[in-house]
Amino acid sequence: MQPTAPVPSAPDPSSARARALAALCLTEPHAKVHATHTLQADSLNAALACRVDPGEQLSLLPGTCPPGRPSRPELISPMQVPHRSPFTPDGLAALVHAIAHIEFNAINLALDATWRFAGMPEAFYRDWLRVADEEATHFGLLREHLKSLGHDYGDFPAHDGLWEMCIKTQDDVTARMALVPRTLEARGLDATPLIQARLRKVGTPAAQGAVDILDTILRDEIGHVAVGNRWYGWLCAQQGLDPLAHYRRLARQHAAPRLKPPFNDAARRAAGFTDIELQALHH
Repeated sequence: MQPTAPVPSAPDPSSARARALAALCLTEPHAKVHATHTLQADSLNAALACRVDPGEQLSLLPGTCPPGRPSRPELISPMQVPHRSPFTPDGLAALVHAIAHIEFNAINLALDATWRFAGMPEAFYRDWLRVADEEATHFGLLREHLKSLGHDYGDFPAHDGLWEMCIKTQDDVTARMALVPRTLEARGLDATPLIQARLRKVGTPAAQGAVDILDTILRDEIGHVAVGNRWYGWLCAQQGLDPLAHYRRLARQHAAPRLKPPFNDAARRAAGFTDIELQALHH
C-alpha cells in the first residue's frame, strides 16, 4: 500500500496572521479599523487564542484581491489629483482627506506585511501588528476631523501610489522593507513639518486641529520607519548584503521615486537612518 501524502492543515482562523489577512480584505473603513484594533489588543492578551505563527502558510481565497477598499474615493493618477489651497474650507478638507487616504493605505500596508511574509521572526509580525494599530488610530483621528469640516472619507479623489509599490514588492520581503517603510513612508517624515508650517499660516482652529493630529502622526511614524529600518538591516545581514548598495539596486529595479530635499534629518536619524545613509540622500 502506497503511503499517502500528508494533507496540509488549514490556516488557524484565530491566528494573528490569518486575522490580519481577513482585516486587510475588509472594505468598510470602520470595520477595518475596528478589526485592526481588536487584533492588536488580542495579540497582546496571552489569555486569548491569537497566536503568531511565523511559519504559517497563508494564501488568498479565490476571487479575493486585497486590499479591501470602499467604493470611494475614486482612485486617479497622481498627476490628476487637483491642487487646492488649504486657505479655503474645501481646500483644507481636501488636504486632510489626502492625509487620511495615506493613513488608510498604511493600515493595509502593515496588515499585508503581517500576513504575506512567512518565516520571519515572531517579533517581525508583532511589530507590524502594532504599526497597523497605530495607523488605524491615525486614520480615525483624521476621519473625525474631516467630518467636523463637513466631509467624510471618500469625498475627494485620491491616488494609489503607496499600494502600487506594495504590489511591486509582494514577493520580496527585503524589497518591501527597503521601499515602503524606509522610502515612501519616510517621505512623510520630511513632508509633515512643511505641511504643518503651511497649516499654521492658515491660522484657523480647524487648521490647528490638523496640525495637532500631525504631531501625533509624526511621532508614531518615526517608530514605523524605524521598524522598516530594523528589519531591512536584519534581512541584509542574514543575506550578506551591503544595505546601502542593495538599496540602490532595489530602488532601480522597482523604479522607486527619487527622493528630493528638504530632508528631516533629525526625524530620519531618530528612525534609524545612519549618517552614511543621510549623506547619500544629500548627494
